[in-house]
Amino acid sequence: MAKRHEERSQFYHGLVDMGSNGIRFSITDLSPATQRILPTVYLDRAAISLYDAQYEDGRAVPIPEHTVKQVVKSLLRFKSTCEDFGVPDNQVRIVATEATRKAMNSEAYRAAIKEATGWTVELLPKEMEGKIGALGVASSYENVRGLMMDLGGGSTQLTWIITEKGDIRMSPAGSVSLPYGAAALMQRLEAAGKKKSKEYQAFAKEVVGDLKAAVQSIDIPEELLRSRDGLHLYLSGGGFRGWGFVLMSEHSIKPYPIPIINGFRTTTDTFMDTMSVKAAVSQDDTPEIFRVSARRASQVPAVAFLVECLAQALPTLTSVYFCQGGVREGMHFAEMKPEYRAESPLVTATGPYAPPSMQQLVDLLFSALPDATPGQKPFFNRPLVTAFIQGVFAHMAQVKDLRGGSALRSTTTGIFSTAHGASHEDRALLAILLCERYGGYGSISPTEQDFYKRMLCLLPEGMEWWCMYLGRVAAVIAAVYPAGTIREPRVAIKTQWTVTKKGNEKLCIDFNFRKEIDELDEGLDAALLKVSKAGKKKNWVHGEGYKVALTVNGHEYGNDEN
Repeated sequence: MAKRHEERSQFYHGLVDMGSNGIRFSITDLSPATQRILPTVYLDRAAISLYDAQYEDGRAVPIPEHTVKQVVKSLLRFKSTCEDFGVPDNQVRIVATEATRKAMNSEAYRAAIKEATGWTVELLPKEMEGKIGALGVASSYENVRGLMMDLGGGSTQLTWIITEKGDIRMSPAGSVSLPYGAAALMQRLEAAGKKKSKEYQAFAKEVVGDLKAAVQSIDIPEELLRSRDGLHLYLSGGGFRGWGFVLMSEHSIKPYPIPIINGFRTTTDTFMDTMSVKAAVSQDDTPEIFRVSARRASQVPAVAFLVECLAQALPTLTSVYFCQGGVREGMHFAEMKPEYRAESPLVTATGPYAPPSMQQLVDLLFSALPDATPGQKPFFNRPLVTAFIQGVFAHMAQVKDLRGGSALRSTTTGIFSTAHGASHEDRALLAILLCERYGGYGSISPTEQDFYKRMLCLLPEGMEWWCMYLGRVAAVIAAVYPAGTIREPRVAIKTQWTVTKKGNEKLCIDFNFRKEIDELDEGLDAALLKVSKAGKKKNWVHGEGYKVALTVNGHEYGNDEN
């Protein structure tokens, strides 16, 4: 056991993110097989605001001695923690940003840390801070194409970013840093006074002007401005994450089923609705909002001011994406090889559970999907189907009563929930597919059925029925190859579209068993019948679905009139 721990700890990397609003401590496992999703071994935070510490009665002051002692104490505790986990000394870094960079006594502050801990504080230059933030955003989704903003305590950064096959392109101008962090905005707005005052209007004009100049300087490429999917905005930093959690609390799906800010997407109109967000945190009868602390709630008016300025300064946006990626993710992603960056997060997360004949099973499952019509997107992409097959046997060891429910929760609080970089849509797709593989809605307990319905609402339009169908086909495959090993081919699957007498589309699927079978065993028979029943109108989702004609070795099987 000790030897295995030693083997893993060689890949452990400790990082201290010394930000403006708090200090974050992390140990990340960068083992090659799973480094794409940046598995967290340890995470902690010290609520020490270096930004607030440098102001006294509105005047700038050096970082006080008592704050320095607090920081040193928390660093020494983390140093002990790194030793407990066996983190190599040369794989621990302290990275400091805006608040440390601007401190009057920055040099003395960093020297005190060096003397007490033996660690050197790396001071990120302003332009590098923006680049690291952008790389953190790049780690937060499988592919990123659009504008990126990182809202810290003392500053905010803006740039554009495109990721493709592990390569990352950013504005040649780098990231523009503006002195409009959440804490900084609170101070400026307090000094400006009421919204109708000349000071307030002048400040708003200043911020809008600086944002417009920043947009010009980063020179957004035409491929983003003219994209068929529109221009996306990716947001990171504590102030924006707090805004995102408020939007999740106000979402039409109540309660919102995924408690992870990374991967959350909303429309531009919803993001820009500052009145609703401010109302959500100011009402006396509003319950405490998940992951929105009193401090974050107090910053909402300042973030709302910035959002209102963005509405005037940015090009037209279509969607807004929230990211967990920050300094920790950005620093590690910067040093990751392109082939690891290019991995699909869900494929990486499910990889440890992959069956021996994974690739053949993926191909077999794809054969159950009819070809998309010209101009139509494929029903499922290969990374998602690969992740599905890799997870198909992951819950088999559980008792039957738990499998469907555990599979349903696997991407939110279960074994695949640590898939950093997965969107909420992809989490929902994989969760529903895995649940359907064990029988779907009817197989789970009443406590899980409400959650199932809410996850279903997150699926892309028109995908609900296809998830049910493909999950049921996967159950047949799992019955045929119970160990996930194909020693010899036992079944082939063919699908095609036909038209019923009434002119409706019917999906024909044939399971061709290589050996003649007189009678199927009970488990396989039940799995096949479930595929057939997916075509019955009473099993369609929200009234949408397709008739299914099931044949086994070319002969009708369990096909009552749909």
